[in-house]
Amino acid sequence: MNFEETKKITENLLETFKKAGQISLDLRKKGLIKKIKNDGTPVTNGDIEVNNLLLSKISITTPNLPIVSEENSDNKNLKDLKDFWLVDPIDGTHDYLNNKDEFTLNAALIINKNPVLGIINAPEKKRLFYSFGLSNAYEISNEIKKKINCEKKSKEKEIKALSYSFKLSSKIIKMHKKYNVSNFTRMKSSLKFCVIASGEFDFYAAEPRAQEWDIAAGHAILEHAGGIVTNFEEEKFYYGKENFKNSSLLLRRNINM
Repeated sequence: MNFEETKKITENLLETFKKAGQISLDLRKKGLIKKIKNDGTPVTNGDIEVNNLLLSKISITTPNLPIVSEENSDNKNLKDLKDFWLVDPIDGTHDYLNNKDEFTLNAALIINKNPVLGIINAPEKKRLFYSFGLSNAYEISNEIKKKINCEKKSKEKEIKALSYSFKLSSKIIKMHKKYNVSNFTRMKSSLKFCVIASGEFDFYAAEPRAQEWDIAAGHAILEHAGGIVTNFEEEKFYYGKENFKNSSLLLRRNINM
């Protein structure tokens, strides 16, 4: 798949992501219906409706590529996937349920186990991020489009980190010390990738926890904006692993931060 094809696919999906984001807000305003999945995590009618809309459009756009979605059992048992979609219709369901604003809608196209495009919509924040190649990462906010390139927005020597939790594990504390982190802010959804790509934050470290669909779109956006995505050993991160399980995760705005 060449650059022009990737760009066309990405831009063809943006209106659907905007529509899906509005649907998620409208359903929440009406009152969400919550169920508990077998893994103990919540899912709502909003997750399902957004999932159905995104998968329908993606299937029409790239009919020959399998889609692996958090909210769909199809294709999760396929082995040796190299070219496929990873979709997380709503990342941050807890925030979504509790009328908070950091939840996101996510999709990434994986080619040869690498993310070549990513789309993340944070509808409550009115921020839509997407990318389709190196130096081609963008944000649309309040209908204004701008290119993002990891340009630092904090003080020169301040290293602003993000954390999944207010309480840091000993391993994360060690990583913060290693990379001279000045302070950290809690953020739970894939918005973490986007605000590092936009230069608002510098760093994020996480032990193995989430699934591949939680991070693939953000990986594409951050890397295409000039950021670095690896595991704790600073090894490249690939997709299509067994059970779509993540290893440790290290995000850096750039090598020097």
